Amino acid sequence: MRISVSSDMDEPVARALVVELRGRGHDVITHGALREGADPQWAVCSEAAARDVAEGRADQAVVCCWTGTGASIAANKVPGVRAALCTDAYTADGARRWNDANVLALGLRLTSEPLLKEILDAWFTAEASDDAEDRGNVEHVSRLDGR
Repeated sequence: MRISVSSDMDEPVARALVVELRGRGHDVITHGALREGADPQWAVCSEAAARDVAEGRADQAVVCCWTGTGASIAANKVPGVRAALCTDAYTADGARRWNDANVLALGLRLTSEPLLKEILDAWFTAEASDDAEDRGNVEHVSRLDGR
């Protein structure tokens, strides 16, 4: 899978994220502080990663900032993106399952490397629900951004 990753800070957990994704066999595209010469502002690099998903250059993305909130807000402004700020594995599972989230947002402040691995395990294991109510909600959200 091709995954776009952004971070506004070159923090150890952001670097560990890239290493972990590559270790899981994913092709990683980096943005922000993770790529030399790129704009590290959270709004800019989160948008870049989200656009990779929306425009088909990546299957999914992971966007990071200190709290994860700004990164998720910026990513969600890109039509076709459903970014979810996840602080634990249960939330990551639900975001994929019920919301068909295609962008994972993480906070650099509170995400340890062991927690990161648990969140990624849940994110990549879960599949979007086929339940009519869940699909209806995802379709409604898609219509909100004009799709």
